[in-house]
Parts: sequence; C-alpha cells; structure tokens
Amino acid sequence: MRTFPDGFLWGSATAAHQIEGNNVNSDWWEREHMPGTTIAEPSGDACDSYHRFAHDMAILAEAGLSTYRFSVEWARIEPEKGFVSQASLDHYRRMIDTARDLGIEPMVTLHHFTNPRWFAREGGWLAPDAVERFEQYTRTVLPVLADVTWVCTINEPNMVAMFAGDDATEGATLQAFGQPAPSRRVSQVLAQAHRASRAVLAGADHPIRSGWTVATQDFQAEPGAEQVTRDYGYPRDAWFLEQAAGDDWVGVQAYTRTVVGLDGPKPIAAEAERTLTGWEYYPLALADGVRLAHEMAPGTPVFVTENGIATADDTRRIDYVRGALAGLHDVMAEGVPVLGYLYWSLLDNYEWGSYTPTFGLVGVDRSTFERTVKPSARWLGEVARANALPD
Repeated sequence: MRTFPDGFLWGSATAAHQIEGNNVNSDWWEREHMPGTTIAEPSGDACDSYHRFAHDMAILAEAGLSTYRFSVEWARIEPEKGFVSQASLDHYRRMIDTARDLGIEPMVTLHHFTNPRWFAREGGWLAPDAVERFEQYTRTVLPVLADVTWVCTINEPNMVAMFAGDDATEGATLQAFGQPAPSRRVSQVLAQAHRASRAVLAGADHPIRSGWTVATQDFQAEPGAEQVTRDYGYPRDAWFLEQAAGDDWVGVQAYTRTVVGLDGPKPIAAEAERTLTGWEYYPLALADGVRLAHEMAPGTPVFVTENGIATADDTRRIDYVRGALAGLHDVMAEGVPVLGYLYWSLLDNYEWGSYTPTFGLVGVDRSTFERTVKPSARWLGEVARANALPD
C-alpha cells in the first residue's frame, strides 16, 4: 500500500471550451468554422456542461473525488472589449457555490487556450496591451473568486506559445512529437501576464494560492544526445517551469514521452503501444515531469493538474493511472512536495479538433448528453477515499 500525505487533494479537471458548448465568441469557435479549416470537427454543443455542471460535479463527488479544476471563459465574460457580462460572472459564481455545496474544492483556471475574438483580432498575445488586458480580466473575475483558494492563471503557456510560433500549424495541439518551438516573444509576454495576474490575485481579501500549469513532455535522450535534448527541451517546457520559481505552486500536466536523438525528436517506436491521440503509452511520464518541475523551480510545490490517457479500453485507463500514481509516489518519497493529483478529464470531451480521443472518467452521449460513469472513476474514487494506492 502506497499511502499519500494527509491533505493530499484528489480530483479531476476540465476546460470550458471543451465541455460547455456554444462558446461562440471565442477565437477557437471562429477557427473551427473558417472556410477551409484544418480542424476535423467543431466543438458545437460539446457536453452541454454550461447547463449540466451541477450534475457533472455531483458525479465527481459521488465517485469519491473532492477537487474539481474547471476554467472560466474569458470570451463569455468579456465578449466585446470593455463589455463585461454580469450574467456570465454570476454563472461561474454558481459553479463555485455548487462545488462548495457538494463538498468539492474548486480550482479555477482563468485562461485555458481560448481567447475572445476581439482579443485575437487585435493581435492576441502579440498585442501591445496584451498584459494589461489580461490583468484587467483578472480584476474582473476577482470578485467571483471570493472563497476560492486555488487559482491557475494560464494553462500550458508553453503550448500557447507554440501555437503562436511562426511554424505552428492550425489544430496541432495533439502532435505526438516534433512540435514547433514556442515563440520567444509570446513566451515572455505570457510570463509577464502571469505575474501581473498573480499580483492582482494577491490583493484579494482572502488568501489565494496561484500558479500556472506546464505541459511537461518528458524529453529523453538517446546515448550521446544529452546536450541536444537539453537544448531542445529547455524552451519547450523547462523554461516555463523555471518561471514558476516563487509561485505558490506549479502545475505539471504529463501524458507521454518524447525520445530525442542527435537529429532531434524521433518518431514513436513501431512496437510501442499507442493511445487514441497517437501518443506512446508511458505512465512514468508523470514522475519525470514532476522531477523536472522540482529541478527547475526547487522551492515551489508541485500540483499534478492533468494526467490521463485517451483510450476506449477502461481497464487500460486504470492500468495507466495506477502506473502514473506509483511513479508519483516514488518521486514524493524522494522528497518532492506534491499537493494533489487531478485526472484529465472528468468527461469525454472536445479534444481541440475531435471527439475521438476519449480521456474521460465519464462517458457522454453526444446526442442525449447522458453521462455514463466508467469503472475507472469508481476505482480512482476508492484510491482517493483511502488516500492510498493498493499494491
């Protein structure tokens, strides 16, 4: 039995655009419907969680999980520059109240990939006032966070900066290897926006523990390629972890590994098991990501804000998470402070271009929106209740 420390947080995660549906004022909605788009299918109604969030949270609580990470949607809150929708703010406050009523600890993400259309039209993160606009957005949301302890400013800024790079391709979020280098300029802007947002959150009337989350990609060197791997990996994830030094926590989001040779990243081995995203099945990516976060920001506690697998075989989901948690426990035994574990995702949802990769602990019928709780949800809930992983 591998026991986790008292107070360790167990839960699951989602993102607004991927589950809410009809996020019509976002740049992603616009991209999905552009003539000639390379995105396979639009998000549409998604899981209709904008209306069904209470049911989704109840499922999470009944399963035995007690932390729910979800995002508030900037494009709903500020659909036009300078216009704030009080109705949208009230909606997200109701989500927080519902979580509290169910005994769930909310973690609120302010930015999870999507932007308002007006922000994108004005240059997005390359706009001259991008940092100020995000700082103001944080001020707008602050009253909604009246009793929220955990806040994520920006989800996976390294991926956001990759999308903004000169050689980024539309809809490339689920590439298995060889992703473009993040835009240096956007990376710097995102770091500034993160710090500005944290400064606003620090001024709240109650203590808020804030950080950002980084997609760690577990770059592994072939013999002789150690320096190539360091040079390749540093701007893609290590730099962003380094920026978290001094934060209240840093989120690690780990799924798979990338092997790097002398010529750069290598395709996945032909004999390797693959998930529905085309990634290699590699549970130990989580332990490696947590170690890297601790190395790059040694004074900052780590929070596993995403980890999971896209598969139609729920027994493989349980196996994957069991392996990931065993590795995580080993890292914690080495002395790395880890605050909690959130599985991605609570629901089978819109994975940035397709509904085919099913990560969810809960299945969703896209015609009726009926939820089906999978055995993996109950299994993870039992681990959470015991605060221990059976051998």
